[in-house]
Formats: sequence, C-alpha cells, structure tokens
Amino acid sequence: MYRCVLPLVLVTSCLVAQAQTHRFFTPNTLRGELVVTQHPDVLLNGKPARMAPGSRVKGDNNLLMQPAALAGQKLVVHYTVESSGLIMDVWVLNAAELANKPWPTTPAEAATWAFNPGNQSWIKQ
Repeated sequence: MYRCVLPLVLVTSCLVAQAQTHRFFTPNTLRGELVVTQHPDVLLNGKPARMAPGSRVKGDNNLLMQPAALAGQKLVVHYTVESSGLIMDVWVLNAAELANKPWPTTPAEAATWAFNPGNQSWIKQ
C-alpha cells in the first residue's frame, strides 16, 4: 500500500513545482494576445494570422495543448514567428511570466530593447 502512495506523492509535488517555474525564452520571442478561431487560423493582437505546420502550443504548465481545445479563448502568450511569417511556437503564460514586464510585442521593439537571458527581462533603451 505505502509503496504505491509514495511515488504518487513525489510525482504530484514535482508537477506543482514545475508549474511555478519560469520558462526560458529566446530574444526573438514576442508577447501578444492570441485567439484561436479555427486552427490554423488565429487572431494575434486582433489581426488575422496563421499557425505554421508543425507549430506547438504549450500551456502554462509547459505541457503540449491541442490548438482546437483553445478555440475562442483569449490568451496572453509568448510566441515566435518563422521566416515565412507563420507562428511557430506558442507558450500560454503563467502568473510568474505575466508579471515579467515589459516584454516586446513587435519585432521593432525587440530590435531596440536589450534582452537579459539570465533573468529573462527586457530593458527599454
């Protein structure tokens, strides 16, 4: 009996600890508001956009999510855009990541701000 309970408690505590951690983002990651209309079509910051083939959506707990399950929800996300302009990676932000401000919303802002990868923060210049 006890040998079944202990692994379950350990796994549960690991999942809770992982959900509260910061994820590390690259300097080309932008912040925006995403609404999945009908996959692969989305609204990004109120403008029509498309998800790339093979794109990934990770929830606030860093687990993969099906874009169709997010249809109609307005989410604050970090995202990357591939060279053709399609959205490649999307991360739904958790509370700790939402508190990390400022974060650029356009490539022009990212080009003029300085990124500190150690503490995942941006400095306006």
